[in-house]
Order: sequence, then structure tokens, then C-alpha cells
Amino acid sequence: MTSTLPTGASSPGTAAARAGYTIVDTDIHPSAPAAEIRARLSGAHRERWDMFGGRVPNPPEFYPRVRNAGFRLDSWPEAGGIPGSDLGTTQAQLLDEFGIDHGVLIPLQGHTFGAEEPRYSAALSGALNDWLAEEWLTPEPRLRSSIAIPTESPDLAAEEIARRAGDPRFVQVLLPTGGETGFGSRRYWPIYRAAAEAGLPVAAHTGGIEQHRGAGWPSFYLEEHVWNGNVMAALVTNLLCDGVFEEFPSLQVICVEGGVVWAAPLMWALDEAWPRLRADVPHLRKPPSEYLREHLWFTTQPIEEPDDSRHLTTALEHVGMTDRIMFASDYPHWDFDSPRLAPRLFPSDAREQIMGANACRLYGLPARATEATR
Repeated sequence: MTSTLPTGASSPGTAAARAGYTIVDTDIHPSAPAAEIRARLSGAHRERWDMFGGRVPNPPEFYPRVRNAGFRLDSWPEAGGIPGSDLGTTQAQLLDEFGIDHGVLIPLQGHTFGAEEPRYSAALSGALNDWLAEEWLTPEPRLRSSIAIPTESPDLAAEEIARRAGDPRFVQVLLPTGGETGFGSRRYWPIYRAAAEAGLPVAAHTGGIEQHRGAGWPSFYLEEHVWNGNVMAALVTNLLCDGVFEEFPSLQVICVEGGVVWAAPLMWALDEAWPRLRADVPHLRKPPSEYLREHLWFTTQPIEEPDDSRHLTTALEHVGMTDRIMFASDYPHWDFDSPRLAPRLFPSDAREQIMGANACRLYGLPARATEATR
């Protein structure tokens, strides 16, 4: 992670620091002001918003254990509002500052909106997507977005996916890791079917109505923060064992903000046990690791950072999927990874892939035109 600059501190200029390769940031968090959501609701949904608000607290309220609501100190817009609510601040602090070619938005409000009463949830998700399209994607062509969906109402989620699928600015479907039941359940399959039919990957981002899988809630923020990889491993195992990847052979799932290196021991354990337990999962026709290598992608933040970077290189070799790892900054959160400093963590022969080429391939984004290709 990269430490936050003190308020008012300067940083290197964009032009001089521009990398020689395409940079795609796959985890940028916008946050719609309440008034912007309200303005896009109609009738009874607006009355409900005024009377009751939301079922689950929205950011930053759901970060009670960490200072500054979990945001970079310098990311609060000068004009007011919470971090991620102002496009101009994001452009200045992230896109322009680091010469980012493409950024993918992940609106965390989608996690909480997705768990409301079905029709209200669909209205909130639609309003959030409208706000993203009108206020961020239209004025800033470098950005793409996830589709926020009424997650716990998969039939309505499929309708929202179909509604946005024709807009090339929406490049993936947003899924939380914490839901009312395991996301491998057939209950959620309409989401995967709609995503696969639209040719869109599903981005599973840590969080949701149950942010911390296991018995009870964490007592400390450290406990929650470092648990993300385990949450992601549980999600992936559930998708695999319930047959999601067998049922939807073209579906691609991105593990966002869950680290990477946990995948290797998970695949080892699954492949070791699968031959003896095949009768338990007869719908799995090949070793589990083959499904995971065909269907999973990863984002880097918060990538595991050992004191000796060679250990990370070795771990990534065991995972064997550097062609499916994509850079993420997690802006504007406190553990933001700088596009200028993060590349040093990655194996040199995979750096360009991770920083942008892999994401361009997955999302169909154009690579940066260099002097050699002009």
C-alpha cells in the first residue's frame, strides 16, 4: 500500500512520470451523493428514500473501526461531499496524476443497494447506474463502470444487466462477496446467465451485507482487513463446487480486492481431494484447478507484500496466472496503491501485462498508442 501525502503536498508531474505502457486501474470507487440518487428515483421509491433511507449503512458509515472513514486524507473534495463523489478530484488525483489510460469504476453503494426489498433494490441500482453514466462516464471517456445490480433479487438483476449490456461503457457486473447465502447457489444463477449472455465478466468485490465470512464479526479492523483473501477463497470454492463454472462455461469472474497468492494453495488442496471425493461433486468433470485457471481473474490491491519481493514472485509462479492479474489502486481508500510505485512489486516479465495489457484484453480496451506504433 502507498502512504497518503500530507494535505497540500505536491507530487511529481504527470507528463514526466508517464509510464511507457498502458495503465488500467481496475478498482476505483465512486460514491453517489444521496441527493443524486434521490433525484433519479420516482414515486413510491422516492417517498421510501425520504422516509426510511437504506437498509444497510452506506460508506463511510460502515467503516467504524478505521480512522477517516477509510479514505485517503487528501481525497475529500474541496467543494464538499465524501471521497469518490467528485469526478474532478478523481481526475486530478488519479487519472491525470498517474497518466492512467483507463479506469474501471466499482460503486460500493451497489453492495448495499443490492440487498434492499426487491423493487426498491432495483430502483436504487438503476439510479446508481444512471448517475454513473451521466455524471462520470459521459464526461470522462477514460472511465468504464461496473453494473450495480439488485443482487438478492436475481431475476431483477438479470433485467438490469440486459438493460445496460448494450452500453459499452459498462464492462462488468458487480457482485459482493457477502450475500444472504453462498453465491454458488442456483438462486443466483440468473445473474451469471445474464452476464454470460451479455459477454460481461462478473467482478466479485469484497463486502456486502456480510463483510466478514466466518463465525461472528471481527473485533479489530486489522482482523477484517487481512481476511479478504480468505473471503475470496470461500466465494470461489462455493462457485466451483456448486457447478457455476460447469453451467456457464464462458463466464469470467474477477476477484477484486482479495489478494492473489491464496489461489495456489487452494488449487493444490482442491486437486488433491477431488479424486477421492468425486462422488460428492459428480458435476465437476475435470480437476478444480482447471476451472479456476479458465474462469478467474485477480486484481492487485491489496496484493500480499512480503519483506523479500522474491517471495511474492515465487508465490505468483505457483498461482501461474500472471496473464489474469490486473492492477488496482483502490482509490480513494487509505490503502491506495500508487500506479507509480506498485509495479516494483510485480515480476519484471509480467509488469506490463499486470499494469494494463491483461485488463485491455479482458475488457476490450485499446492499448496506449506509443511512439513506435504511431
